[in-house]
Amino acid sequence: MIKNSYLITGATGSFGNAFIDQLLSSKKKISRLIVFSRDELKQSIMSTKYPSKKYPFIRFFLGDVRDYDRLLFASDGIENIVHAAALKQIPSTEYNPFEAVQTNIIGSQNVIKSALKNNAKRVVALSTDKACAPINLYGATKLCADKLFITANNIKGNKDVRFSVVRYGNVFGSRGSVYNTFKNFKKTKSFPITDKNMTRFNISLEEGVKYVMWAIENAFGGEIIVPKLKSFKIIDLAKAIEKKCKLKIIGIRPGEKIHEQMISKSDSYYTLEMKKFYVILNNDNKQLKNYYKNKFAAKKVIEGFEYSSDSNKEFMNISDLKNFIRMNDKII
Repeated sequence: MIKNSYLITGATGSFGNAFIDQLLSSKKKISRLIVFSRDELKQSIMSTKYPSKKYPFIRFFLGDVRDYDRLLFASDGIENIVHAAALKQIPSTEYNPFEAVQTNIIGSQNVIKSALKNNAKRVVALSTDKACAPINLYGATKLCADKLFITANNIKGNKDVRFSVVRYGNVFGSRGSVYNTFKNFKKTKSFPITDKNMTRFNISLEEGVKYVMWAIENAFGGEIIVPKLKSFKIIDLAKAIEKKCKLKIIGIRPGEKIHEQMISKSDSYYTLEMKKFYVILNNDNKQLKNYYKNKFAAKKVIEGFEYSSDSNKEFMNISDLKNFIRMNDKII
């Protein structure tokens, strides 16, 4: 086992780039960093950004999480694994359902098997608000992936490995995000809005990375960690981008929700609340529950609690969104 070593699947995506940037700018002494993705062009671009002479510990592995043997080889000796690879676009996953199954579900199981085989220590998977009470295939496959990672703790035996999940909402500025979509309509000043009441959770890439790093350091294993985020109205985002924008209501699309959830009412029976996070437990795991209660003063939420983007206590207004755009657009 190589101490302070990392493998990131889907590492050339939005999250992977941000994670690697923050990891390298931290005070951690990185022994090995495996960039695992199937996009050779993006790997080539990233290798220019991180040349081997300056970063001899970075390795670029072309590979797909569907390929267990390749994943097993790439994760050999790795201490920490962050699983970010996924098919995420709702229209394409609806049209190509089994492709989503192979990447998001079977690929996730391959990550788990590789981690167990190679005696990894910490494995954190990225989830999405769409995995909570899913109505589209993408959300359904991510819910399956969440369950695989959580229950992997039941089959680890005596191995010192912890499998955890971090779930969060709309990542500002990531590929396919509503912000990037709206930017394309700024010149026309006419924004397509599916529903005027639509709300979403909001998180920056940097915040997403920070929460995953927290999970690597602190997660017990067997939990879904849900950070407390702010929400926003879709029409307010459009107005923050262009004050004089025209809103064109086009109707809700297949597989799309008016409001997103990260914790359902059914989850509330096994959910704890901390200062900056909620934690969904794997059923009534007393050891897991006591860990969070004793170390982080976590308390059980009331039964029937729901964490939804429309009923969230923290909302961003147009001014907040403008400031957020000003601070984050330049780093995307």
